[in-house]
Formats: sequence, structure tokens, C-alpha cells
Amino acid sequence: MKRYLLGLLVLALTWSPLGAQEWPSRTVTIIVPFIAGSTPDSLARIVAESLQQRLGTPFVVENRAGAGGNTGTAAAAKAAPDGHTLGVSIVGPLVINALLFAKMPYETDKDIAPITILASQPSVLTVSPGVAADSVESLLAIIKREPDKFTYGSIGRGSLSHLAMASLALKAGVSVVHLPFPGSPAAVTALLRGDVQMAVLPAASVAPLAAEGKLKLLAVTSPQRSALLPALPTLREAGIAGVEADAWVGLIAPSGTSEAVLAKIHKEVVAVLAEPALIGRLKTQFMVPIANSPAAFKAVLKEEHDRWAPIIAVGGIKAE
Repeated sequence: MKRYLLGLLVLALTWSPLGAQEWPSRTVTIIVPFIAGSTPDSLARIVAESLQQRLGTPFVVENRAGAGGNTGTAAAAKAAPDGHTLGVSIVGPLVINALLFAKMPYETDKDIAPITILASQPSVLTVSPGVAADSVESLLAIIKREPDKFTYGSIGRGSLSHLAMASLALKAGVSVVHLPFPGSPAAVTALLRGDVQMAVLPAASVAPLAAEGKLKLLAVTSPQRSALLPALPTLREAGIAGVEADAWVGLIAPSGTSEAVLAKIHKEVVAVLAEPALIGRLKTQFMVPIANSPAAFKAVLKEEHDRWAPIIAVGGIKAE
């Protein structure tokens, strides 16, 4: 009888959700909703490489760009909830797009399990060299003297760079014309040519050029000064409060993934994000690891929604 009960116990443990869902038990695919070479793609590959070395299991990055990040984020949300298909995503597909698109292929609250924000980089208010301003205050003074004569670029209509500049203009009481571009490289090129006079862009896309004297950086949009760009003041220091637009990248799983598997993924990802070599690689891209909890990630999503919904409503901003 004891042997029989012991056998049942072993069988039960073998078929328990934890036993059946050891992670990883095969190749893990990380879906990136943007093109190869984008910041989310670069970060996903760095993390995937470290996880593969740590766990001895293949990690493959798959790019599924389209619809402002909705295509790839939807693919991750609709994958089998076993931890072997994950996704990385940003504030656009996870928060902002639901405020811009009439119809979405997923609901973040219902279809996605946030795991952790992997890393973040500051966004920077940048001006063309031809603009006679070396501070936020002097830039705003120039715009007020010549209203409607200045343009700003962004990495797309409804993007974080668009909303950050729209919010800045609204709070500062100035009028500037928006010209969207298909990505950071095109927006930076427009700045260099003087086709637009200003933009709020990720630090990695503008800081190297500023170091060469080709662009001017005026402020970071972070709540505090960035350790990676310590000389730059915040917009708050310049009297513009409430414009916060850090460019973070989060790791997500399909809703329905077991808590045990999510906990294992979180544990392993947090471990690799603490590796000095990985931190050094992120620093070269002006990124710092975050590695927060799922609950903290969810709180950030709510904060982002509450921050950008009024700006989108006031500006009447819709997806193209």
C-alpha cells in the first residue's frame, strides 16, 4: 500500500504544472515587433545571447515589424503560453497605440503578461546646429518670437518622440509644426540638414553626433538627470514639468503563462541583466538595465497611459 501511494505521489509530481512546465525545455523565440537594428532588436539580441550562455538552451530573435509594433506584439500575445515564445515591446504597442488605432489585434491588459522592463535610455531634446539656442529657455524664447516658423521631427505619428514634443509645446505654450519620419535615422538626417529644427529622440541616435559638434543637445526628458549624460539638465529644471519620455523596452509573455514559468523567466533575466559585461554593452548604447518586477512593470504601463492619453486627446492625434 505504501509503495502504491508513493507511486501515486511521484506520478502527481511528474504531471504537476511545475513539473510539466520546466523552462526552458527547448528553443526559446523572442519576437521583436520592429526591424533588425532597431533599439528593441539590439537589446533583445544582447539579452538572448546572455540567456543562451547562462542556460545552455538556444534563444532565437525573430523580427515581425509592422503596424507601429502591433504585428509583432500581437504575435507574442497570441503564442502558446508555455514560456517558449516571448516578446519585447515598448510603450507604443503596449500603451499608446490603443489610444491611436480604432481597432487593435490584442488587449494589453487581457492578452499580455508583463515580465520586466529590460532597460531604458533617456530621450533628448535636440536641435539643429543652425538654431541659435543653447538651452531650453533660449529655444522657447526664439519660438515665441517667431511662432509657427519652427518644425520638429519625430520617428512617426503617435510615437513617443512625437508625443513628447507635443507635450513640451503644449506645456510651454508654443506652436511648432510636426513632420513625422519613418525612424530615428531619417529624423536625425532631417535635423542635420536643417529640414527640421528640433526633435526629441533616443540618446543613442543623437549623442554621438552631438559629441562631433553636428547636433546640439539641450535637455533629457527623464525625471532626473541621466548618469550617461550628466551634463544635460532635465526639462523640469528648465521649468517644463510633466514631460517624461524615457525610451524603455520590456519583456512580455502571452497571458495564461503559468506563474511558475513567469517567475523562472523573471529570475533568469534579472540575473543576466546584472552581469557586468551586459551592463557594459548596454552603456555603449546609452541604456541602463531596469529589471523591475511584473507589478512594477504594470504600474509603469498605467502611468504611461495616464500621461499620454490627455496629450493625444487634446491634440486629436490618430494613427495614420
